[in-house]
Amino acid sequence: MIKKIIAGLCLVFSTIAFSQENNASPYSFYGIGEAKFKGTAENRSMGGLGIIPDSIHLNLQNPATYSALKLTTWTVGATNSRTTLKTDAESANAGRTSIDYLAMALPFKKLAVSFGIMPYTATGYRIQRTEEEVLDNLRNIKTETQFLGTGGLNRVYGGASYKVTNNFGIGANVNYYFGDIETQSLIRQTLVLNDTIPGTQFPMQYATRETNSGKYHALGVDIGAYYQTTINKKHTWTTSATFAPETTLRGDTRRTVATVFEGADGSLNVIDNREYPIESADNKIPMKITAGTGFGLARKWFAGIEYTHMGNSALSNRVDGVSASSYKNGQKITLGGYYIPNYFSYTSYFSRITYRGGLRYENTGLVINGQDINDMGVSLGIGLPLGGTIGGSNLNIGVEYGQRGTKSAGLIQENYFSVFIGLSLNDKWFVKRKYE
Repeated sequence: MIKKIIAGLCLVFSTIAFSQENNASPYSFYGIGEAKFKGTAENRSMGGLGIIPDSIHLNLQNPATYSALKLTTWTVGATNSRTTLKTDAESANAGRTSIDYLAMALPFKKLAVSFGIMPYTATGYRIQRTEEEVLDNLRNIKTETQFLGTGGLNRVYGGASYKVTNNFGIGANVNYYFGDIETQSLIRQTLVLNDTIPGTQFPMQYATRETNSGKYHALGVDIGAYYQTTINKKHTWTTSATFAPETTLRGDTRRTVATVFEGADGSLNVIDNREYPIESADNKIPMKITAGTGFGLARKWFAGIEYTHMGNSALSNRVDGVSASSYKNGQKITLGGYYIPNYFSYTSYFSRITYRGGLRYENTGLVINGQDINDMGVSLGIGLPLGGTIGGSNLNIGVEYGQRGTKSAGLIQENYFSVFIGLSLNDKWFVKRKYE
């Protein structure tokens, strides 16, 4: 049965993952887009805390934890987000649904291997701005500008982990990043008459469309380690760290400027089209260092804190002419944990449910009009055991409410609510039959 479920999930992922528009943030215009992967559903429910070496959940934030798994593990996750975008003058709503990850891990005693695929960054926004210039008492010129962004980077990884001792594990991933990013602006001008028939409008010439499109790829690595020990013969103390060095993102970006005629049905017909290669330095996937520690009671409760430093000062915009933005190093602090009433209960299903919660604060390193773009959120979630066995497959559901950006300096504040779900399926492979 598990193999049929996995086959179906793989089919869904292959047809959806690379065609989806999985972002609705205007801030994804900058750099290489908004970072999309924030951990598995169980980690995100704890604010993104990724320091726990789990025996039944695949932790995709630290490759050292693969060797803590007891069974072959498949995991897949998805998110539905609703965002309200606000300025001082108006607000709008947007919604997106996306696949977050698909991964597998196979443990072999002290060694474990894992591989998977996930969106890494995403560019996705639709914005319209209208400005009006007064020529005289009878005439105005109205300028409408539409901004559109699509695409992003995906990450394919293969990794391995080795349990050096019962308390200490190390691991590493090899990552391949690839994807297309396209941004577009469409400018229309209209003459507005305010004499005999106020509001009468006449289009002025043709509209102008500028498109910047690029294909990108990179090869990188990340390494991790964890240490876990028992205190007072009952409680556990866990500490972990990961490091991903800076990676050069290579690609070709081209700019196309076209004069277009807009039909009555909204279609755009190209009148004149010119293409310009853009000579710009290769962008970067920034360096990232994460360290965390936590304390708990095995299979009962856990609480931890994690700090991430991001070398985002190495980022730059993909196209020239974006002068209002800059980058500095970013940082993130996460607090989170879980509670299980009775992990070993055979009589009460609700006692075996895992309850999770967490807080997250992030300075993204992006600065626009002198304003730091920060992102903060609070999350809650549950882990539902599947079947009647203890320590088996489970369904993880979580919610997050957060805020990104600010309304100051003419910017946009995003208030978002996300519902995410993750399926973790465990099975025992490579078991020698006792009977033929």
